[in-house]
Amino acid sequence: SLAYTPDSKWRNRADFINGREEIQAFLRRKWDKELGYRLVKELWTYSENRIAVRFSYEYHDDSGSWFRAYGLEDWQFDPDGLMRLRYTSINEAPIKESERKFHWPQGRRPDDQAGLSELGL
Repeated sequence: SLAYTPDSKWRNRADFINGREEIQAFLRRKWDKELGYRLVKELWTYSENRIAVRFSYEYHDDSGSWFRAYGLEDWQFDPDGLMRLRYTSINEAPIKESERKFHWPQGRRPDDQAGLSELGL
């Protein structure tokens, strides 16, 4: 959470999250629920202190059901490079395990893993 300003503001789906402590609590809840999480982001555009990315991620819940999410994130940074604002819109759908596209071992995405455009996402 040190990558965010102390008063950073997020909107994630319908959740409004304010400050580092709330960000940490939000991420703990998210990671407790979204198991086996694998994420691919692709730069959409940037200008001055703002970046927009599109992303997709896959995860399973504690019952073993798989999901894929698609979305867009807009970020705004302060003069020190810390994220001040983050707005995220996400659509999510259940998938069969056989429909998964992100199969690398848990951890950092390998450099040779296909990106969203290459995967048709």
